Amino acid sequence: MTVHAFVDTNVLLYAISTAPEERLKKTKARQILAQRDWGLSIQVLQEFYVNATRPPIPAMSHGDAVGVIEELMRRPMVVIDAGLLQAPWLSELNIS
Repeated sequence: MTVHAFVDTNVLLYAISTAPEERLKKTKARQILAQRDWGLSIQVLQEFYVNATRPPIPAMSHGDAVGVIEELMRRPMVVIDAGLLQAPWLSELNIS
């Protein structure tokens, strides 16, 4: 499946933020996540877990983070590899 947007770890972290100064970012992150046509990568999920459960005051418990990740794994997964990295410049050179 092709997606038109890639969600970064920061979007996920802002969506769960409880910091008052990040209220607007939280709202925007949740608007992005409410859209249909986006994907993410396993790396993004790994980064989300580490940061969401990080001491001393984790934003989420292990169980809650795992639940969120299991839900997010239903989204399209973008494979991050050398081909994805090279695609823009190969396209520019008309090389396939």
